[in-house]
Parts: sequence; C-alpha cells; structure tokens
Amino acid sequence: MARKILHIDLDAFFCSVEENNNPSLREKPFVVGGRPDERGVVASCSYAARVYGIHSAMATARAIKLCPDLIIVSGRHSSYGKISKQVMDYFDSLTPLVEQVSIDEAFLDLSDLPESEESLARTIQQYIWVHFNLPCSIGAATNKLVAKIATNTGKVSKRSSRPPNAILVVPPGKEAEFLAPLPTEALWGIGPKSAERLAELGIQTVGDISRFPVNELVKHFGKFGDELTKISLGIDNSSVHTSHKVKSVSNETTFAQDVSDLQLLHETLHKLSESVGRRLRKKNLAGNTVKLKLRWHNFVTLSRQTTLPHPTNDDREIYNAVKVLFNNVWQKGKPVRLLGVGVNHFSKPERQLSLWDSSSEKDEKLLIAVDGLHERFGRNSIIRGSELTLSKSQKVKSNSN
Repeated sequence: MARKILHIDLDAFFCSVEENNNPSLREKPFVVGGRPDERGVVASCSYAARVYGIHSAMATARAIKLCPDLIIVSGRHSSYGKISKQVMDYFDSLTPLVEQVSIDEAFLDLSDLPESEESLARTIQQYIWVHFNLPCSIGAATNKLVAKIATNTGKVSKRSSRPPNAILVVPPGKEAEFLAPLPTEALWGIGPKSAERLAELGIQTVGDISRFPVNELVKHFGKFGDELTKISLGIDNSSVHTSHKVKSVSNETTFAQDVSDLQLLHETLHKLSESVGRRLRKKNLAGNTVKLKLRWHNFVTLSRQTTLPHPTNDDREIYNAVKVLFNNVWQKGKPVRLLGVGVNHFSKPERQLSLWDSSSEKDEKLLIAVDGLHERFGRNSIIRGSELTLSKSQKVKSNSN
C-alpha cells in the first residue's frame, strides 16, 4: 500500500500573522525584518512585495531600493511561535506521525486514513484557513522528497501578488514523470555549484540526471552520484520522524450526513476501536483510559472517558468500554455528526508468563497476525462477520491523531 505523505507550508507565515494583526497590510508590499539603518535583513515578505523581486534574507536596504513604498514591520516572534504551536497541535490531532521541519512547515504521514491525498489536503487547508486565517500550500506524494518538491512546484505555478494556497498531488508511480521536466536545483542537495557542474555535463533537468549513466555520475560526484540517480527517479524511503512522545492514540469520523441509526453508530464505534487498537499494537503500547468524543448535529460536542483495570490494545476491550460510554449519553433519534474513540495513559502491554500461551496471548497473536494481513493486502482482506451488515450507503470522512 502506497504511503500518503503530505508536506504543508504556511504561505509567508510571518506576514500572514501580521496581516491578521493589522488588516490594513493586506495586499500591500511589506516585509517582516530589521530596519535598513541597522543593517537589517528580510525575514519574510508579503507576496505583493515579491512582485518587486524581494525575497527573504535580502538586506532591507536593498529591498527598499526595489520598492520605495515598502512597509517594514518589526517581527513579533513570540506570537509566531504561539500560533505555530497551535497549527502543529492540529497536525498532531490528525496523526502521531508529524515531522516539524521549521516554524511554518511540516511533514505528515496520513497513510492510515482512507481518504485520498487530494481530499486530505483540501480538508487540512480549509481547516487552517477557517481556524487560523492562514493560507498554506500542500504537496502530497508517496514520500517526503516528492511531497516537498510538489509544494514548491505548486507555489511557483500560482505565483502572483497573493498567497498561492496551492495543492499539488503526485499520484503513486508518477514520481519520476513529475520530476523529469524540473530543473536540477529542484532536488535536495543540489545547489547552484552542483547545478553548474551538472550543466557542464549537459544535464539541465531532473530527467537528464535519471538518464545519465550512473557510473559517470559516481565518477564526477562520488557517492552522491548514486544518490542522484535515486532521487531523480523520485525514490525516497525515509520515514516521517517525530521527536515527541505519543500521548494518545485516537480516531474520529465525521459523517457525510448526520446519523441517528443506533446500529450504524455502534458499528462505527467498532471500526474506530479497531483502528485505535491496530495503531496501539503497531507501537507496542497499551492504555487504560478509553475516551469517547461525540458531536451532535447542532455542533454541541461532549467527551467521556473511563478507566480500565489494566492497560489494553485489544479492539474488543476498547469497543466494549466506549460502547458503554456512548450508551450512557445516547439520546434516541438525535442525529450525530461525529464520533471519536481514543486511548491514553500508556504503558507496555501486560503479558502473563506460563508454559503455554494464555487465552489473552493467543488473542493478541491473532490480532497482530490480522494487522499484518491488513497492512499487506488492505483492510478488506479480512473482515469480521459483524461488519458485513454495515450500510454501504453511508460515506464518511476520517481524521486521526
């Protein structure tokens, strides 16, 4: 199953925050940076300023020469950090696999979610705009290398005096085709000097690199020559690295249409519990606090939790606990918009020592075996009998964290 890696870049982040603080700046050429008389440099520039050729790291004095009407705004970095954290917290609510690259960009691995990359990107972009009033551009692909380049390419294709708000998805198997026409400097590790050396060999595009003999690239660039061939084909097996400790694992579903059918609601809780259990087992974690999140049709949201006598990562135990929580708050006939299941307060799974496998150990081995089949052949390769009654007419969209 192909990975779903999204690279998210907040467009002109510092400037976007300043525009929210002072709307009169919108669509005007301005920069966040130091004063020209203090040998200041541009930290960020609005898209209206970029039309004049202004860019980050440029001397402010030079920027003013390019645009005499340029507005200079002193940075408020504590504010940028606070808002960045709020955005990153939102990413963490979607998946535990978040790699923050800088204050305004991150990689997300959303391979566990059923939606398409396009749908996920649009949902995230809309959420960031609605909740933070920030524009962002998103690239999606099967790996970090191509996702990052997709973001950059999407932004360039929408270059204007306004934030690009671009979304560009590179389908699985199309990585090399997407990269081929791009200039060599689009690839990681190729700066102006490397691009110049490649040009001396007649190599102008990424496609040229992929067609160039590997032994010749190694001859001229050493070990990096072999790496050049791989990345020119869009090959990148690096994972999304997260440095923070996972505090909770949860999955939630927003129904395309509000649901009041009790059986469907129970079945949805069952699916969510399976997803949470699978994630816990993959991380070799178990938790003894099970949480329910429920949002009614009128957007009123409530949460309930219960503590189990022992840590678990078993789907059935999670489902049985969350079902009780749900039944305690369920109001017959009242439409539900969203359901969520979560587990926290982690520890390593408890195991009993004995000469033979205990019943719980056998159950755990079975669950792990099923997880492996799901990962290899897809979730529908093995399904429980109780799932066969799930209505195919109900379409849902899921978010995980």
